[in-house]
Amino acid sequence: MNSLRNCSKLLLNISKANLLNYTAQRNMRRTLAPTLIELTRRKRALKTKKPEIRNQFLEWNRDSELYAFNQRLSEKFDMDSLERSLTHRSYIIMEEEKQKKAGIENPEINRNDNRELIEEGKTILPQIVENYLSVSLPYAPRECIQTLSNYLLSTEMLSKVTKGIGLEELILSAEFPIDEITLVNTFYALIASLKNCVDLNHASIFVRDFLIVNLAEKDLMEIYCPDEPIDVIDDILGNENREPVEPRIIGQSGVTTIQSVYHIGLYSGEDFLGSGFGDSIEEAKTAAAIKTLSEMFGLTDSSQPIRCDLKINQPVESVPLKTWRRSNA
Repeated sequence: MNSLRNCSKLLLNISKANLLNYTAQRNMRRTLAPTLIELTRRKRALKTKKPEIRNQFLEWNRDSELYAFNQRLSEKFDMDSLERSLTHRSYIIMEEEKQKKAGIENPEINRNDNRELIEEGKTILPQIVENYLSVSLPYAPRECIQTLSNYLLSTEMLSKVTKGIGLEELILSAEFPIDEITLVNTFYALIASLKNCVDLNHASIFVRDFLIVNLAEKDLMEIYCPDEPIDVIDDILGNENREPVEPRIIGQSGVTTIQSVYHIGLYSGEDFLGSGFGDSIEEAKTAAAIKTLSEMFGLTDSSQPIRCDLKINQPVESVPLKTWRRSNA
């Protein structure tokens, strides 16, 4: 019995020695695990803690922050107009409620909210974006321009741009954190304010530099991708009095296996339009049609990228698909 106990103690000592040696080899200290546990606990506590509003700090100077914003972007905002574009109606209501609770029967807030600027910006901004895209992408039809414009004017994109230029901390609103819709409305108001402070051309340059430039890193055919690309090509060929699309198999490999590949070419009579690859014939036809449209509209990877140095001085209208042809693009 004693021999069994001695053997078990010996094995236990050997395992502890091996563990110590393993820990020493890994350069790990005994304090590592407790430290990691404490750090994890603190991170979880930070997530549950209510975020602090930076513009309520004692050292916050709003006038200095607005001046720094103006200088940082090298813009020419009038300070009163800039202040108005950042003030939402909910903030005015919140301040009035505070004064009523303090015993003031007729509260007065010497601020104007940005409701009118928001509505004006919603009219101006889409026009600026569509005009610029129509000039920068001269071969793209109206439907493509509208799709790209809707992408740029989406809530996700406008809120991202608003945060990127540092407006989130400057916005006066009753809500915190600031909602995405409020960020979007602030950008609309900011564009209207800049147009009123300078002119429409200067506001267009601002939109180009901070909003439209986001398309430079995108594959435009991923944004504009028609559901039935072959039908679109047929409509274009009909406008040009040419024969409709005829898909033809150029090559195929591994047809009887699970790794089959088809190479489909699109023809109009004897004219080659484009080709594409796919795991099935239908997939290859769709890939060929999308590639053909991208070449027609000047949206391929090898095409000249969207220009970010144009100045648009007058409205421009693109050609709709129902009348689009390569000769009048």
